Amino acid sequence: MRVLVGILAAGLAGCAQHSVSTMSDSVDSTNKIRVGYEQTEAIRFSPDDWPQDLYGDLYIPDYEGLKPAVLLVHGGGWEARSRQDMNAQARRAARQGFVVLNIDYRFAPEFPFPASLHDTQIAMHWLHDQADTLRIDPTRISAIGFSSGAHLVSLMANVAGQGGELDRPYGGLTTRPHGVIIGGAPLDLLKFSGGRLVEQYLGGTPLDIPEQYALASPQWHLHDNAPPHFLYHGRNDNLVPVEHSLDYAAALASRNIEHEVYLMRWRGHATAFITAQRAIDKGLAFLRRIP
Repeated sequence: MRVLVGILAAGLAGCAQHSVSTMSDSVDSTNKIRVGYEQTEAIRFSPDDWPQDLYGDLYIPDYEGLKPAVLLVHGGGWEARSRQDMNAQARRAARQGFVVLNIDYRFAPEFPFPASLHDTQIAMHWLHDQADTLRIDPTRISAIGFSSGAHLVSLMANVAGQGGELDRPYGGLTTRPHGVIIGGAPLDLLKFSGGRLVEQYLGGTPLDIPEQYALASPQWHLHDNAPPHFLYHGRNDNLVPVEHSLDYAAALASRNIEHEVYLMRWRGHATAFITAQRAIDKGLAFLRRIP
């Protein structure tokens, strides 16, 4: 793996918008700011006729003027966990000046793919609809996710405005984030040879329904106008191997899409999430640098 990371880093050297870093970095270039914020819990963002009422926690930074915003989407294998998992990341983003909507979504197997994608899309629409009220800059609404949540925000970002079946009827250009921060992300589901979580989410094995696996994979929807991405990943992740992020970064580089990769030494899947503070700070700094 060390050789693979070295090859990727060398291949991206010379392009200012592409970089690979590790937890050994000694220079903190996050340019963090600190502000107060107000928090409102359990705001319903789903429409009245939605199959399940969905809620999010809203964080509003305490300063004047238009503010950037982020949508937060938790992990849990598309079947479990809750938005409370992302509370620390929500507070971190709010203290750094971002309006935050930290959401729940529907779970498989009761609601298989693409239900959770639709939930993520309507949450983005809600943020845009509330932009005037919340003093959000509608051109700077980004998205953050971990694990299955990272899969959802990256998939939403790549299909937005492209007119395909996942872009209808809940997508559109409004659901394209200004930038994306994704951690431990399963980005090409065809890389999984099996496993209960992916199979119950998609409705079968990769041998039975390879077209469904490709349809649900963010990497298969990449295009030249995809938004900038910040990826972080544990180098020892055995649940979602680091090759998901490395191969995705190579695909971003081939399309000259602005991105950064932050590899976390000695981290697995869970530990990369638990110790993600610096990764999130670097990701938020990345969002602030996007024009």
